[in-house]
Amino acid sequence: MAIQEIFVPDIGSFKDVEITEVLVKVGDTIALEDALITVESDKASMEIPSSVSGVVKELKVKVGERISAGSLMLVVDVVENTPPPPAPSPSRGEGEKDAVTSSVQFPSPPEGEGLGVRGKRSPTAAVQADLKDVDFSKAYATPSVRKFARELGADLNKVAGSGRKGRITQEDVKAFIKDVMSFGGMPSAAASGNTLGVAPMPDIDFSQWGDIETQPLSRINKLTGEFLHRNWVHIPHVTQFDQADITDLEAFRKQLNEENAKSGMKITPLVFIMKAVVAGLKAYPRFNSSLDAKGENLILKNYFHIGVAVDTPDGLVVPVIRDVDKKSIMQLSEELKEISAKARDKKLKPADMQGGCLSISSLGGIGGTKFTPIVNAPEVAILGISKADMQPIWNGKEFTPRLMLPLSLSYDHRVIDGADGARFTTYLAKMLGDIRRLLV
Repeated sequence: MAIQEIFVPDIGSFKDVEITEVLVKVGDTIALEDALITVESDKASMEIPSSVSGVVKELKVKVGERISAGSLMLVVDVVENTPPPPAPSPSRGEGEKDAVTSSVQFPSPPEGEGLGVRGKRSPTAAVQADLKDVDFSKAYATPSVRKFARELGADLNKVAGSGRKGRITQEDVKAFIKDVMSFGGMPSAAASGNTLGVAPMPDIDFSQWGDIETQPLSRINKLTGEFLHRNWVHIPHVTQFDQADITDLEAFRKQLNEENAKSGMKITPLVFIMKAVVAGLKAYPRFNSSLDAKGENLILKNYFHIGVAVDTPDGLVVPVIRDVDKKSIMQLSEELKEISAKARDKKLKPADMQGGCLSISSLGGIGGTKFTPIVNAPEVAILGISKADMQPIWNGKEFTPRLMLPLSLSYDHRVIDGADGARFTTYLAKMLGDIRRLLV
């Protein structure tokens, strides 16, 4: 073994980027292509892989520092027979392109050129198309995978990554080439990362119509967007709307807050809703379930953990409050206060947002009458709460003013049918209309 310094390789258009994660520590054994650090620019995040195998002896970087191609990352005791890393090259200019000898692109060829049997274009001809101006700088792939893709003639911009955080692997490139060959020289929707088979959104220069300002999405915004888009595409959503009479509940809540004014305890309607949801999950166990990865088996849960959407300056997060069935209204109020503060201070851990049975998204403090929340997979349902308002309700003899709370229940139609969706919201409305029932 030999001591060797490891530098940041050529990472495309990434320059002077911030380190958001250090994925190894001193003493770790690393293999060729293992991720060492994660960096993030205003456009994307990327993992920097190892160019050698060995044992980490010394770290030269830390979270928050900024690096470019050629920066020293760490010192490694290298395993013998590991190929030497490429010499670091200076970072390229922002507009400079990757040197590409070939890529999978499919322009209309001159009549008769590159055509196979019956006038169809040959897949091989398509793969070998020579387009040197293609920019690979935004493709999330290691230098070795970029080189591999160039050798095979694969356009990395069209390859969907299956690696950690969507990184493109050699297997992804191979699958793309195989898919191209199978579809007559044209990439299928799956190969291009488009599972819907529709055209991609156009890249529009909005500055042509006036002054603009570009504001990058936060990391939470990006991750949430990807997660919700996946859920919307894969889950057949249905939303059931209803409303609950919370006149008596609200009077009781205000009374509790007055009695506990000296202690500073503040009880919100949400804790009562959480209790009602647990009662609903017990009455209709199918709502407290998840489908397995293949969608062939239903996993029923015997615990009651409720996710609560929290609005933070950086975006929406959904921490989970556990064992809601075993906690009092006072305990839930205190825990809800603590976990909300934790979310806004960016102190939530991944474990704090896992294991939920059903999530609640409450917009009651803002406004609105109803909305369609997106199911928080692998859960099969989510409850949306809008702002309560006074309405004239007929009691059989006359109209009386009642405080009505709008409910919006979205659910996975593969698991829950419309009749059960209506039963669940009706049951919630009954529980919230007379909270004494929660004690039964």
